[in-house]
Amino acid sequence: MQPRTYAEVVATVGPGLLRLGLMLTGDPLAAEDLVQETLALAHRHGDRIATMESPAAYLRRILINRHLSDQRTRARRPRETAYDDLPGHPASPDQASRVDHRDEAWRLLATLPPKQRAVLALRFYEDLADADIAAVLGCSEGTVRSNASRALATLRAHLSPPEVTR
Repeated sequence: MQPRTYAEVVATVGPGLLRLGLMLTGDPLAAEDLVQETLALAHRHGDRIATMESPAAYLRRILINRHLSDQRTRARRPRETAYDDLPGHPASPDQASRVDHRDEAWRLLATLPPKQRAVLALRFYEDLADADIAAVLGCSEGTVRSNASRALATLRAHLSPPEVTR
């Protein structure tokens, strides 16, 4: 059953938007801000959004566009705070290596241009097809594949051990 009010839409899709925001920003607080900005922008059209066939896709596109716009207009760097380091989420000794690996992954993702990072988040986290990613980002499927290829090549280059010359 489709939600009938904007508040019901927000309650339904909000957690997914927050997870996507976290994947894009690498920072729980920045992700919350991004989602809040997205929902505030969409609020004035809330009645129309509530009657849409896919309000989640519409809100996801606003969130991605907002993130890309923020990246273009101001230099925002992800904070070095890991989620487990926030109050109420202490890292236990057995989690130490997981936190280290996750921090390394965030640092690598942060080196990617915003559009490449968005493509990877939509493809591997949201599990969207190239056509759906192209619709969200407002570009062609070829551009999506190109951005994904470049992003993965960059990540592979950072992860590959240096070649030993003899």
